[in-house]
Amino acid sequence: MTRAETAFTNMAESKMNCAQSVLTAFCEELGLDRMTALKLARGFGGGMGRGGKTCGAVSGAYMVIGLQEAAMSRDGVEAVYARIKEFNQRFTELFSSTECKALLNCDLSTPEGHARARAEGMFTKICPAFVRGAVEILEEDTRR
Repeated sequence: MTRAETAFTNMAESKMNCAQSVLTAFCEELGLDRMTALKLARGFGGGMGRGGKTCGAVSGAYMVIGLQEAAMSRDGVEAVYARIKEFNQRFTELFSSTECKALLNCDLSTPEGHARARAEGMFTKICPAFVRGAVEILEEDTRR
């Protein structure tokens, strides 16, 4: 099973949010303890704590990109920013947005929106595709 498939399955079948699903797919490579990754990423689901902002899969990808860049210099920061810019462009090409509210066409920041997302199974039917796409972009990026 590929990392993208593992992340997809984690999102579709477990209690992980989208950020956790992306970050934990890279734990071994990053030397990051799985429990630490789960704790670190747990507030980023639903577009930043169910705020409908940046998709958790995107936030998880940003964490991976930051952890992959070893240089702690200004050049390292610029490299991370450049990779994030490229990631955003590619994710938007695939899914039309990086914002949770736009991706789901549902406002998770309201009780009604969250209830609708749960009732319609968005977290298990729609969100796993964003997770898989984010991981695939990250994997392609590291192969270049």
